[in-house]
Amino acid sequence: MSFLTKITQIFSKSNTTQRVGIAIQHQCLAISLIPQVNVNEQHDNHNSGKVLFEHIEVIANDYVSAIKSLHASSTVDGVVFLVLGEAQSQIVQIDKPNLPDNEMNAALKWLVKDLVTIAPENMIVDYFDVPLLAGRQEKINVVCAPADELKKLVKATEQNGLQISHITTQEFAFANLLAAQKDAVLLVCQQPHEEIVLIIVKQQQIFFHRRLRGFANIATKSAEELAFSVIDEISLEIQRSTDYFERQLKQAPIKAIKVLLPIELEDRIVNKLVENSSVPVSLLEIPRPYEQHRAFATAIGASLENTAFDIEKSQELVNVN
Repeated sequence: MSFLTKITQIFSKSNTTQRVGIAIQHQCLAISLIPQVNVNEQHDNHNSGKVLFEHIEVIANDYVSAIKSLHASSTVDGVVFLVLGEAQSQIVQIDKPNLPDNEMNAALKWLVKDLVTIAPENMIVDYFDVPLLAGRQEKINVVCAPADELKKLVKATEQNGLQISHITTQEFAFANLLAAQKDAVLLVCQQPHEEIVLIIVKQQQIFFHRRLRGFANIATKSAEELAFSVIDEISLEIQRSTDYFERQLKQAPIKAIKVLLPIELEDRIVNKLVENSSVPVSLLEIPRPYEQHRAFATAIGASLENTAFDIEKSQELVNVN
């Protein structure tokens, strides 16, 4: 299943074209309010409407209060695309069970209970297929999130006319920024104060994703520090990931590297990666006219017209009132 395929139509939709992206980030919420945008269009493709980009500080990991403050301070309306942060979701890979689709999610929480830190009775799960490789066992990636926290987030968000449309993860929000293409592309992405994530996308499917630890403070590094060690370390991790993709997964070589690191020296990192790479390296573009809002990439990516993987809104989340 591709990241552009909706697993299930889990929320009712309003008729508005306004899209509200709410991305849970480290110690903040990234809020984007934009008209409907299609990433595959090559020209400005946006309707008139209110546009808002805002970071809301989160104190003591109280994301519910931060969402409530959004309602209190802003008059936003539209459908909401909620992006879970690393602390709100876990992804693990397992062999695909031989079960009917309507039984899959109920069984998955017990199959992955020893692989994640969320108790089965408090687990919301969904999954996306791992691209099937010749001669290999069919596998799936299982996305797990804590039901108690999700219920609170949903209840806090769905006030004053806002209605959640999709719940997704950072990996899919980043990947959704990439226009459809047949060749493999490696994404090097980050949001402020978070770790870098590497994602390999081919034919609109995520083949590989991995977080790089130790790069959350890259924005504080000087040009000399970046040139001395940091960029080389990133290059090494890129090479390891491409080697795995090409040798272990036996895929054709990646054709491009796209970078989204919303820091002052982003262009310098791209130029250095060009020197270290045998494939083209360039910036991962944000749809026009929002190119400058790179610190809101996941909020924007989740709310594009081609919407990413959805975490199923189970009956537990429906009954939040």
